[in-house]
Amino acid sequence: MVPPTVTVTVLQAVQSAFKRAEKTGRTQQIELGTDLYARISVAGSRKFLLFQLEGTPEEELGHALAQALGFKDYALGWHQGATLKSLTVEEKPA
Repeated sequence: MVPPTVTVTVLQAVQSAFKRAEKTGRTQQIELGTDLYARISVAGSRKFLLFQLEGTPEEELGHALAQALGFKDYALGWHQGATLKSLTVEEKPA
């Protein structure tokens, strides 16, 4: 028997990934949409990294997701890897 399909919002998926990161102590990666991914970590502070395989994510998306997650004070930055440029969003310690 095939389990029923479960529909969740993007916010619910990201919140669940943060919970898994806390529980496992490991970075989580989820696909948010066509060619848009988030890498989620709680090491030191809550943070996420947005990347695309083609192009770069918009800063507005980083702001919107941080606000939806309830980040009070956070910083945006850019990380240039070997092949991808990623938007980083990190919540500042209280």
